[in-house]
Amino acid sequence: MVDLRGKTIIITGSSRGIGRAMALKFASHGANLVIAAKSAQPHPKLGGSIHTVAGEVRAAGGDALAFQVDVRDEEQVRAMAEAAAQKFGGIDALVNNAGAISLTSVENTPVKRYDLMQAINSRAVFLCSRAVLPYLKQAPAPHILSMSPPLNFKSAGLAQHAPYTLSKYGMTLLSLGMAEEFRRFGIAVNCLWPKTIIATAAIEFAVGDRDTLKVSRKPEIVADAAYLILTSPSHTLTGQTLIDEDLLRQNGVTDFARYAYDPDFAGKLHPDLFLDR
Repeated sequence: MVDLRGKTIIITGSSRGIGRAMALKFASHGANLVIAAKSAQPHPKLGGSIHTVAGEVRAAGGDALAFQVDVRDEEQVRAMAEAAAQKFGGIDALVNNAGAISLTSVENTPVKRYDLMQAINSRAVFLCSRAVLPYLKQAPAPHILSMSPPLNFKSAGLAQHAPYTLSKYGMTLLSLGMAEEFRRFGIAVNCLWPKTIIATAAIEFAVGDRDTLKVSRKPEIVADAAYLILTSPSHTLTGQTLIDEDLLRQNGVTDFARYAYDPDFAGKLHPDLFLDR
């Protein structure tokens, strides 16, 4: 297992939700975190910013760099990588977590929203991975981890929300390709996705409502799975599309009730929309 102490990890979209949970998990093991997101000020409804999470990271035992970035902007992404390497002396891992979602059909998705999802989801994986590549080549156990699902062409998402599905599958395809391309550099590239829906602002406001949270799991389950990936030797785990619960079970975890957002609904969790029901 790779020790995260002193390792530098960039997490995009880490001002709240899953990104924040991962940052705090890694910080508790002594990592340096680059909290990279657009939110420099807390949102009135959503809360959280790069600065509040950076403070939480330091309190949890890690060091932090709060960096405001629009992952659609090549120059901002390049500046993020340069700032991370300058502050911490290098980059060990990138987590492509930033995302945009709209569960709408082709007919009902505005072109502007379509373009936003492609840019923030699949295109950002390309931009961010290219930006950190020179630094990862110098790292002893480098990782790229994309928050994207396994390719399931029988998914209901193909008919119900193909624009979003395309953007997420694009992340996965690009990551699988990079796993082979970067193998010669010793850089591991994997994808991670939750088995159930996760209690985040996206679920509450963009997909469902507060009742949806009851049948969700807390973001910490994804963070715990991501920790297992980033602490794996980079030459032993690459080119995989991993599911959080399955990976944790394979590593001896048996208590999943603790991840339930509402303990009263621990046995009624809603499966993720990309996975077979």
